[in-house]
Amino acid sequence: MLKGISPLLSPELLKTLCEMGHGDYIVLADAHFPAHSLGPQVIRADGLKIDDLLRGIIPLFELDSYVESPVTMMAPVPGDHLDDEYVAICEHITGKKAGYLERFAFYEHARKAFAIVQTGETRQYGNIILQKGVIL
Repeated sequence: MLKGISPLLSPELLKTLCEMGHGDYIVLADAHFPAHSLGPQVIRADGLKIDDLLRGIIPLFELDSYVESPVTMMAPVPGDHLDDEYVAICEHITGKKAGYLERFAFYEHARKAFAIVQTGETRQYGNIILQKGVIL
């Protein structure tokens, strides 16, 4: 065990966060997300919820301060809705207002990610992209 680091963060995920550079993206994907078909490396975090992972990652990970929104969520398709509680939790943990991308635009953006973390999140549209910044 390491002091001050969430035990939810696997050695593989910690290594990935460390290897990422300024401007790189990491996707925290829900259990339904097509992670393995998009191309980037996939890290399994089965059984974990995205808000719990965010609580572990955000203290270790500087969000990009040079972009409009370093936090991006998937927008619902017409007729669906986002879980407002989930959005509020994610924005509270990250300290940033989320930007939104339409479903297929989100998938295209995820293709450029450094990695995708496939979680056990079951909330509909429970996907979030974080863009890494620099420590000022």
